[in-house]
Amino acid sequence: MNEVKQAIEQESKPDVKGDRKNWKVNKDAFRVKSLGVKSSWARKQEQRLKDAQFKAKIKEFKEEKENEKRSRIQAIKEKKEKKEEKERFERMAAKMHAKKVERMRKKEKRNKLLKEGR
Repeated sequence: MNEVKQAIEQESKPDVKGDRKNWKVNKDAFRVKSLGVKSSWARKQEQRLKDAQFKAKIKEFKEEKENEKRSRIQAIKEKKEKKEEKERFERMAAKMHAKKVERMRKKEKRNKLLKEGR
């Protein structure tokens, strides 16, 4: 019976070296056990694929918008060039004979086509 009391007392008492008080709690090293395992590899791959598709779609929309903008600008430039050319020929017509202006217009058109063909 005496032995049983001693065994119980030893279990209830913490292991203390000497007469010091055991007033600090022993701390273990902090280990992150499952931080990176929140989502499986297959789910990560699927999410990456979705993100890539989303980015590709956005890029496609931006390119389409940019192409529309370029085509509008190009149309405006062409319209402006035609207007300037028409005004120039009208000024020439006021000074020269009509047939000569027509011949010059045809000649310039041929030269322009030759330059663009190269």
